[in-house]
Amino acid sequence: MSIVMTGGGTGGHLAIIRAVKEALVTEGSELKSNANLVYIGSEKGQDRQWFEHDDDFEVKYFLQTKGVVNQKGLGKIQSLWMMFKAYLQARKLLKEHDAKVVFSVGGFSSAATAFAAKTSGVPLVIHEQNAALGSLNKLLKPYADVFISSYLEESPVKAYPVKEVFFDNARIRENVETIIFLGGSQGARAINELALSLAPELNARGIRIIHQAGANNIDAVQQAYRELGIDAEVFGFTTKLADYMHEADFAIARAGASTLWELAATALPTLFIPYPYAASDHQYYNAKFLVEKELAWVMRENEIEKDKVLALFDEDLSHKSRGLMESIERDGSRQIATLLERYL
Repeated sequence: MSIVMTGGGTGGHLAIIRAVKEALVTEGSELKSNANLVYIGSEKGQDRQWFEHDDDFEVKYFLQTKGVVNQKGLGKIQSLWMMFKAYLQARKLLKEHDAKVVFSVGGFSSAATAFAAKTSGVPLVIHEQNAALGSLNKLLKPYADVFISSYLEESPVKAYPVKEVFFDNARIRENVETIIFLGGSQGARAINELALSLAPELNARGIRIIHQAGANNIDAVQQAYRELGIDAEVFGFTTKLADYMHEADFAIARAGASTLWELAATALPTLFIPYPYAASDHQYYNAKFLVEKELAWVMRENEIEKDKVLALFDEDLSHKSRGLMESIERDGSRQIATLLERYL
């Protein structure tokens, strides 16, 4: 028998799969002796990148699917036909591996397997990463056996699956001695421009700068800092993000779900600048969830003003930092893993 995990396309979805998977394969878990893990994803997106060589899964399948929502005309018909064929494949795979539960994180990669679960009588557990529901998760929510979201009071698991290192690195901030700009591994032009415009004032105040500029922007951003005579630590992708967050006293970041909860777990006061073109404006609503609890700040790109940003350094950072430390529940991955194990 097996636990089947599905969904992805993007890193935000796949990070949840990885976090829960790691909790499932720890020593002493029910999975070790009673069942296997199976992954069903898509040829499109980042699924192969993340899990093709992951030996924690007994077997991995990557089906021919692509997104439907943004397609038009013949493209939509083709996508739906591919989805239907993948759905038939997924039904066979669930039966072949004696699936006891399907854990879906949404995204087009999960559609075929999620629908196959519901028509095969296999329990479906869904995790939604964002405050604004994704299209597929919104459609399937009424049919899910369990629907998990850190933004919903009725969710059986409120803790977001964040690696323990971020909680271990948490500390109370009082003064800004180091600032981190996080635009994601692909970078964010608005955050890069804000960082460079603030850099002279930050340097004058003796504030160290850590800057995730994006893989394609590193050279240009490094050159801009050199021309300003400022020694900043600039990078694109990194495996040291937890360490950088620990070193920082203040963050300016996008509000993708994984980044938001990692910053919160680290108790790092953050100004969120949401990506304005995110589906359903979900980054804004992610940030708004913390802002309404007085645990963060948010500014739209068209609202950014240097003086307003600098003024935040004079606010009571320790209040935000302590509030995050007291409010953000840890062990989300383990709680979800335990829930899934109950189906075995």
